[in-house]
Order: sequence, then C-alpha cells, then structure tokens
Amino acid sequence: MLNITRYKADIEKLVEDAGKLELALLVKVHGAEEISQTLKKGADEETQKKIITNLKKLPSFSVSYESWYSECLALIRQVLPDRLVDFKEHFESPKNRKDITYASYRIQDALKGLRVTRPPYDDVIVDEKAGIPHFQQQIAILKAAQKRFESSLFEIRQLVQADLFDSEIESARHLLKNKFLRAGGAIAGVVLEKHLLQVCDDHKVKVTKKNPGINDLNQLLKDAGVIDVPQWRHITLLGDIRNICDHNKQKEPTDQQVADLIDGTDKVLKTIA
Repeated sequence: MLNITRYKADIEKLVEDAGKLELALLVKVHGAEEISQTLKKGADEETQKKIITNLKKLPSFSVSYESWYSECLALIRQVLPDRLVDFKEHFESPKNRKDITYASYRIQDALKGLRVTRPPYDDVIVDEKAGIPHFQQQIAILKAAQKRFESSLFEIRQLVQADLFDSEIESARHLLKNKFLRAGGAIAGVVLEKHLLQVCDDHKVKVTKKNPGINDLNQLLKDAGVIDVPQWRHITLLGDIRNICDHNKQKEPTDQQVADLIDGTDKVLKTIA
C-alpha cells in the first residue's frame, strides 16, 4: 500500500511539473510580458501578484524537460504501453525528414533552439512555437496514463475485495452447514455491511455516522437513488436477520433465516455495485 501511495504521488508530481513546464515553454516562446498580461486578464489584484510571483519561479524548460521526459517514459511504458511510441514521436526529430517544416518540427528541435528562416528577409518558416502542440500532446498522454493508473487501482481493489467476500460467504455457508447459525449469520452480516459501505464510497454517497450499520447505509443508498425500493426492502430484511444473529440473545436465528441472509448477501454482492 505504501508503494501504491508513492507511485500515485509520483504521477501527480509529474502532472504538476508538466503544467509548470508548459507555462515555461510559453514564456520562452512568447515572452514573460505577453503571457503575464494574458493570465492577468480579469483577475483581481491579489491573483495578479501571485501570477507574477509564479512566473518568476518557473523552471527552465530547456534544463528541466529532459528529466521530466525520462520519468514519463518509464511511467507510460508500464501503465500505458500502447501510447509509448506516440509519446516518443512528439519528442524525437523524424529520422527520414528532408526538410524542417512545421509538420516535421519536434520538441527535440525546440530544445536546440532550432529556427528556420527564408532569405532574403529572414522570414520565419518554423521555430520553437511549433514545439508547443507536441508538448501539449505529451501532457495529454501523461494524464491518460494517470487515469489508467487510478482505474487499474480501482479494478485491482474490486477484484481483491470480491475474492475476499466470496471466501467469507463460503465460510458462512460452512458454519451454517455445521449448525453454527449465529457465527454464519454474523460473517454474512459483516460482508454485507462492508459491501454497502464500499458502494457508498464508489457512488460518492456521504456517510457522516461514525459506525454506520446495514440499515444506515441502506437508507443512504436509497435516498441517493443508487438502489430502488425493492432492493431497499430486501436489504432491510437482511439487516433484521443480521441483528438477530448479532444482538438478540433472547431469540435464536433459524436455519432458514441464516440461509436467507447468506444467499441474500451473495445476491447483493453480485447485483448492487
């Protein structure tokens, strides 16, 4: 978990650095004054001061880009390998190009400060401005890799959790078979509660109660429109059976009730996500 957190932080840092490098490239090409005036349009005085300060703290594009590019290559190679060639092509000058035009200009040329003019008046055919869209495309690929990374984490978490819940449901069935009714029902109840809490998290349903139970989570999901009334009623019934297993010591759960709780929980796991 610590490594995953670190990798996620590393990607976020690369995206943050990309924004600074893009601004640095724009300043290099268009000049600090022009970029400053563009950014300050419509901003209040305090924001304008921050813009000026931030522009002064920008890294050198020529100096900082190479290390950023190398780190991005390593990331994209692992997370989004099908876009690796695209990412590199925005940097590398075409090996078979015969003329340097806007279409064949690359970031590698911009780092060298390459500028092509036409005599006799030195009209500019292409210069570092042509490198801007290539860098912006690289940023777009990096952000796609970031989304893919976060999506992969979500998929892995879901798969691991599904396997764990399936294993616990099987344990509950085994306990039921051997007449350990309360224990089997308690395990199924815990699985159901954890799953509902995860569904709330996935659907951005805010849970304010410190230790919410099945009925609390069930009501929140119904109010948010995540589940319908029949599903809500079904989960309410499962919650009532769970309470008998966990709390009502004066009334023993029946075999059928625990079986209904286990089967019902299994159905919720497979139908509500």
